[in-house]
Amino acid sequence: MSGKPRLVYLNGRGRMECIRWLLAAAGVEFEEVFLETREEYQKLIKDGDLMFQQLPLVEIDGMKMVQTKAILSYIAGKYSLYGKDLKERALIDMYAEGIADLMQMILMFPFSPPEAKEKNIDSIKERATNRYFPVFEKVLKQHGQDFLVGNKFSLADVQLIEAILAVEEKVPAVLSGFPKLQAFKTKMINMPTIKKFLQPGSPRKPPPDACYVEKVLKIFN
Repeated sequence: MSGKPRLVYLNGRGRMECIRWLLAAAGVEFEEVFLETREEYQKLIKDGDLMFQQLPLVEIDGMKMVQTKAILSYIAGKYSLYGKDLKERALIDMYAEGIADLMQMILMFPFSPPEAKEKNIDSIKERATNRYFPVFEKVLKQHGQDFLVGNKFSLADVQLIEAILAVEEKVPAVLSGFPKLQAFKTKMINMPTIKKFLQPGSPRKPPPDACYVEKVLKIFN
């Protein structure tokens, strides 16, 4: 067994994509196991690998970790992406959880019926431009630094650039009123580890399509 983290999920974004992003941004190579059948998922439960009978599952440092936030916190702490003290960690957590709320809308979008797609895109745009992105634009403007917390690259920065790119897939001009976020995006996508993750052939997964949605429903329903 190699020392690389082992990620167990489907071959798609879902709740594992933010974990892939964080590991990649930290420059950590990882292995992936993709579930194809409901039986494979049930075997993980039967073998006691899924504490709450839910994915994602990440095997790292001899642990079988579940629950996305716990996994992200562990990886961020291990690779020095979690602030220098409790106050910075609290800020990072607040920002990350706010971003996760926005990403939940994007996560559920592929599962909405065709007649609701346009309305849901409008909702994503409204939330991004009126609730979430203004917060980060203000933070970057007020402290005049490159990163969200402590002028040091952190989990919050990784989650924000993932969210920006995900929203832009639905609303290409979403950053038009946010110059600080535009500059932040340019800096982030040119960081060597992130630039590598954005290249074709990387572990980054494409936007969910009908085949992915069908597989999710087949395995988990």
